[in-house]
Amino acid sequence: MSEPNRATQAAWAALISTSRKLLEAVEAALKSAGHPPLSWYDALLELEKAGPEGLRPFELKNRLLLPQYGTSRLLDRMVKAGLVERQDCEGDGRGQIVVISEQGRSIRRAMWPIYARVLSDAIGSKLTTKEAMKLTRLLSAL
Repeated sequence: MSEPNRATQAAWAALISTSRKLLEAVEAALKSAGHPPLSWYDALLELEKAGPEGLRPFELKNRLLLPQYGTSRLLDRMVKAGLVERQDCEGDGRGQIVVISEQGRSIRRAMWPIYARVLSDAIGSKLTTKEAMKLTRLLSAL
């Protein structure tokens, strides 16, 4: 196994540092606007995209790349807040389907402008469209 070269190490450090800063900026903006955390937005978006069929908790876990216990706690909080509903899964007595509620749709829509503003300020104002597309290609190569 070879040691990563300096350029690889620098790229890794920049990627992690920038990612952390951007996530912190989104989290802070959502919090200051009185909204739930970014993980809630991501879950609501995935459930909204799934439509009325909803998702099994393990499917949501895979889409969010969270550990099982993290997804369970997230769903418990979101159910308690009335943003999602758990329904029994037909044909599987132990299984559940999670669907977004109307309140969940409303919250997700209200969160987006704050999220979008941070993306525009932090990325869109610093990179041209061509540069952003190049960055996307470079990151996709990883």
